[in-house]
Amino acid sequence: MNKEAFIFLGIAIVMEVIATTALKSSDSFTRLLPGFISIAGYCIAFWCLTITMRTLPTGVIYAIWSGAGIVLIGLAGWLVHGQKLDMPAIMGMGLIIAGVVIINLFSKSVGH
Repeated sequence: MNKEAFIFLGIAIVMEVIATTALKSSDSFTRLLPGFISIAGYCIAFWCLTITMRTLPTGVIYAIWSGAGIVLIGLAGWLVHGQKLDMPAIMGMGLIIAGVVIINLFSKSVGH
């Protein structure tokens, strides 16, 4: 398993969550600091993602990236912006987490 690829994937996910949360706070880029954080965060996230793509399959990367991102952005929306999630949304996110776990534990594409 390529630990470096997963470290960069983790950084990419965290930066994308920060960037998306800042994007909401930027109020359509009318607030300078959140807008700058958003742009910088996405640049760092995509740069880290390209490093990950050197060694891991794109489909696996994207499944982990999008699944973790959805759940973490849902959490950030709740903590930072006071957005509420109903039970179907929480259950759906639980299924996404289950899918990411299954990929990581059982897929031969991940390269255990």
